[in-house]
Amino acid sequence: MRATRRATAAVCLTGALFFGAPAMSIAQGQHEPAPNRQKPAVPKDDGEKRILEAIVAAREGEHYANVSEADGRLMRQLVEAVGAKRVVELGTSTGESGLWFSLALRKTGGKLYTHDIDPGRLAVARANFKKAGVEDLIVVVEGDAHETAVKNTEPIDVLFIDAEKDGYDRYLKELLPLVRPGGLILAHNMHYPPPNPRYLEAVTTNPDLDTSFVLMDGPGLGITIKKR
Repeated sequence: MRATRRATAAVCLTGALFFGAPAMSIAQGQHEPAPNRQKPAVPKDDGEKRILEAIVAAREGEHYANVSEADGRLMRQLVEAVGAKRVVELGTSTGESGLWFSLALRKTGGKLYTHDIDPGRLAVARANFKKAGVEDLIVVVEGDAHETAVKNTEPIDVLFIDAEKDGYDRYLKELLPLVRPGGLILAHNMHYPPPNPRYLEAVTTNPDLDTSFVLMDGPGLGITIKKR
């Protein structure tokens, strides 16, 4: 019986090797790593080309903490898909995420209201916005976002949280009432640095919200819809 099993295994292994199939995958049901099908963003017009070039230049300058290209492209797609008129960002950094948002907002007719407490980073962000030619699409607010963002009185189409991690749950509590039904809450760093557990609990247990976590091979992005 043992000899028969060994012979059968040998035949399977030989067949797998002969036909070019990985033996371990067949034996254990494993899958090949997903191929990377991503290609560089292709600009549709001169304005988009200028913004994409500004993003590349920003990455070569004073960088600080910013979203990845994969994060930025997805955020742009989401903002444009929902036709956002008002995007509120908590944590401007040096403006790379704002540049990605501006790719969408120049088409939706919307504006970005971005908040940050660091004047040095904001100075770099303003320079990046000017280089991209999108100053008219972005309102920069300097100060503690827990104090400045709550002064907003208009419905928010997309809220992007990328400030101090310990404050994520407070930001959500403060601004969720202003997010319109059908609006989105995007949260950066849902993989690393370790996310705020109170925020995770809030967006995954509230029946008014539905949340997915994507791009988790990198810093990770949370996408939450406020149900209609």
